[in-house]
Amino acid sequence: MRTQSHIYLIGLMGAGKTTVGRRLARLLSREFIDTDQALEKRTGVSVSHIFEIEGEHGFREREARLLAEVSRAPDGGGRGAVIATGGGIVLRESNRRLMRRGLVVYLRASPELLCERLQGCQTRPLLSAPDPKSKIAQLLEERGPLYTAEAHLIVDVGGGPAARAASRIYDLLQRDEQGKNGQH
Repeated sequence: MRTQSHIYLIGLMGAGKTTVGRRLARLLSREFIDTDQALEKRTGVSVSHIFEIEGEHGFREREARLLAEVSRAPDGGGRGAVIATGGGIVLRESNRRLMRRGLVVYLRASPELLCERLQGCQTRPLLSAPDPKSKIAQLLEERGPLYTAEAHLIVDVGGGPAARAASRIYDLLQRDEQGKNGQH
């Protein structure tokens, strides 16, 4: 695995990419970047507002440019950042190609858990559909194969705390690093 490269967290909205990512970055003493939050900071408006004004295509253009920017080589110390991506980042081949240079971790969650976590959420543009549960199932059906195909690691988040998922990823990375160094 590419443990010194950027670590990209992928998965559907509600999977916990931001929360797990922050914890994982702390465990690894790395910078944390959330692409949605970075876009909001850069534009001064919410992701929902970008969707409203520019549509999904405009948002995806901005997202791809930001990903290319944050995906540049790791810092001088050779340590990449932990990057929580938007749920649709995998829709573009150019994004997938960029992320493949690092370590891609799919945070997999069941449709039921995602519905529970996102119930009543007003800030997710793709959930403004009349039936959010059906929309989540549709998005998982469309994106699930891409998440799985791109992932170097798949971590089932279940209903447990983010700290557990972050620790699981951290342990897998440490085990991999020790294996490379001949330690067991």
